[in-house]
Order: sequence, then structure tokens, then C-alpha cells
Amino acid sequence: MTLLQLVSDAEAAGRASEVMALVKRHVDIDDPRRVRLAQRIRPIISGDMKPGDRELMTGALDAAYNALDDELARVRSLRNILWTATFLVLLGVTGLALYGWFSPGSLSLCFTPQNSPGAADRITVVCPTAEHHNVPAGTDPSSLAMSRDILTVEIAGLAGAALTVIASLRRIRGTDAPYMLPLASAVLKFPTGALSAFLGLLLIRGAFVPGLSDLDSRAQVLGWAAAFGAAQHLVTRLVDDRAQMTLSEVGRPTEAMTDPERTAVRESPAAGEPGTPGAPGGFQDGAGPHEPAPAAESDGEPVPDGAPPHRRSGA
Repeated sequence: MTLLQLVSDAEAAGRASEVMALVKRHVDIDDPRRVRLAQRIRPIISGDMKPGDRELMTGALDAAYNALDDELARVRSLRNILWTATFLVLLGVTGLALYGWFSPGSLSLCFTPQNSPGAADRITVVCPTAEHHNVPAGTDPSSLAMSRDILTVEIAGLAGAALTVIASLRRIRGTDAPYMLPLASAVLKFPTGALSAFLGLLLIRGAFVPGLSDLDSRAQVLGWAAAFGAAQHLVTRLVDDRAQMTLSEVGRPTEAMTDPERTAVRESPAAGEPGTPGAPGGFQDGAGPHEPAPAAESDGEPVPDGAPPHRRSGA
């Protein structure tokens, strides 16, 4: 902006198109600085620089840069929120693994699906890391839980989350924003998958899901852990959508670039205001930007008041 104030009028006029393109990309269509610059852009480009045109270009360019800074600030803020959420979820997952390591019976994920074959007083206990057969019927399954159970479940949940990350890569688009927002969104899925795997098996063990209160084998336990790890996508998908929406708002074309007809009307001088040379004047009588106003056909005679413009006085 400082250079724009120091360069010659010819060089400033040469930069006018770039300034207008940047303003249309970031400044709202109703912003007065954009409207005034749109009214003066053609005379400026043609070399008809007036004393206030340079300040007008500088102010519009400053507004565009401020809008761009605000857009990037929203991207940076969301990126920081995602990394903070990832750290907190990872901290919780690590805390669960450590608690299960030192006190495995407190958060037991062991199941008792059936009695042992051929022995009514014997049962089978299925845990994430081992299966115990011919266990006395009065044995508490939590006493057979091992320190690696919760960690094993979380690893299976991480594997399930990895599949959803790979599947979501097809929706990720490249961006010229300086912050790696898609990466932060993808990394959040891994600790969330580990947490959802643990919570899902805990709900099954508590008979919260009808028909799934007793898992028959260790493979079923790990399979359900991986499935619950992949199910985290139902929650983190909302985060992905928000991240993509935030990225799309950076430099998103405004109405001026997608609706030229409306732009020609909105960015032209209002009716009754004097137009500028080379700039489109206010359109009256409903005429569009390329339609001349209808003229009266009177053969040199005045048209009576109230008569339509196209009707001759003698008709």
C-alpha cells in the first residue's frame, strides 16, 4: 500500500486492475470502498487519474488485506482448537491406558459368554488379550483382566480410525492457506478412535447394547474395538465439514465474480447521480447494462402526457 502511494500515476493506473481483482475477491459487494472503486476503475485504467483516486485505491486495498487477515485468522484459530482437542483426547486415552495397566480389574473388559463344554460348573472368560477356559463358575471375570487389555483395545481402535482417515483423504482438497488445517482434522481421528473403542466395549460389557452383552472370543472383542474406532467418523465428520467450510471462505469469490448482471447494477452510480466517463451509468426504465432506454417515436411532434413512448401522437 505504501508503494502504491509513492509510484507514478501511470504505474498506479497499471496496477488498478490487480487492486480491483483483489478487492472483489475479499471485500463484500456492499462495501462503500469497493463500490466507489468500481465506479472509478475504468477511468483510472484509461489514465484519467484524479487527485482522490490514489487514496481510493489505497483504502480499498487496505480493506482487502484486512479481510484476508481476518479469514486467515479464522483458519489459524480453528487449527489451534483442533490441535488442542487432539492433545486433550490423547491425554485422556493415555491416562486410561496407564490406569488400566496399574489397576486392570477396575476397568475390566472381560466377558463370560458361556459355560465350558462338558462342565456345568466351569465357565469361559474372554478378555481382549487372552481367553481363559475351564474357570470355576464363581470366579469374578475382572480378576482375570490383564494390564495390557485397555492398551490392546485402544490400538485396535487406532487401526479402525486409520481406515477412516484413509477414506477421508478423497475429500481433502489442496489449499494455499498457510495453515495445515486438514492435517489437524485428520490427526484428531486417531485418539478419538482409541477412546471410542474403549467406550464402545465398555457399553457392551454393561449390556447397554441388546444382544451384544456376551462376546464369544477374543477376536470378536478386537473386531468390535476396531469397528467402534472407525465409528468415530460419525462425530469427527462434523469437524471435517467445518474445516472444509473454513478453508473455502478464504478468498471465496463474492457476488461480483459470480453474478455479473447484478454487479453491473450494484456497482454503477445510483439513479440521479452523475456518471463517470467510461463507467456504466445508472440504468433507468428497467434497461439492462447493454439495453438502451426506449425512445419515443413522434416524427418531430411532442408526445402528449400520459401517452406511451412508442405511440405516435396521431395514432
